[in-house]
Amino acid sequence: MEFFSFDAEYLERLASGDPETERHFTEYFSELILIKLRARQYARNLIDDIRQETFLRVIQAIRKNAIREPQRIGAYVNSVCNNVVLEFGRSGARLTFTDENAPEAADDSADSEQRLVTREESAQVRSVLAEMSPKNRQLLSAVFLDERSSEEVCREFHVDQNYLRVLLFRARAQFRQAMEKRKPVVIQKARSG
Repeated sequence: MEFFSFDAEYLERLASGDPETERHFTEYFSELILIKLRARQYARNLIDDIRQETFLRVIQAIRKNAIREPQRIGAYVNSVCNNVVLEFGRSGARLTFTDENAPEAADDSADSEQRLVTREESAQVRSVLAEMSPKNRQLLSAVFLDERSSEEVCREFHVDQNYLRVLLFRARAQFRQAMEKRKPVVIQKARSG
């Protein structure tokens, strides 16, 4: 793996949503996170969840100009990943481990196939959000889709920061449960299609 030197221009491109920069960022850090979590012997599906949550948080921080030293982005991604791992453990997520000698599943997906899966997942997320309680749907949309500040969300929902964390935890848990119920259906459709 070749190491990359990050600068302020790179973060600006990432914050503005430049597709090529986002692709580079996710590819670069995906490999590092995979190495880190595989060493801890987490199951592949859990690694993917942790990686996705890590990227979401880092990109949100970059868009809010929370990172002042671009050359330290690697350390920031690593810290966020560590926090996500701890939260997954506290939330009761199953931290399943793989057998040390188990062969790694081959990743032979094509770009077009990945785009199709991404579109299907987006539709599934929208569908799950539509089925959730209005309060949880509005809360998740405000925080994760609209990327509004926690102060603003607290004012809208008439809660303090601590209770907002509780509400978010519950909303995310409801969302995760709903998504997990749907996964077997998506797999069956893919096999029959």
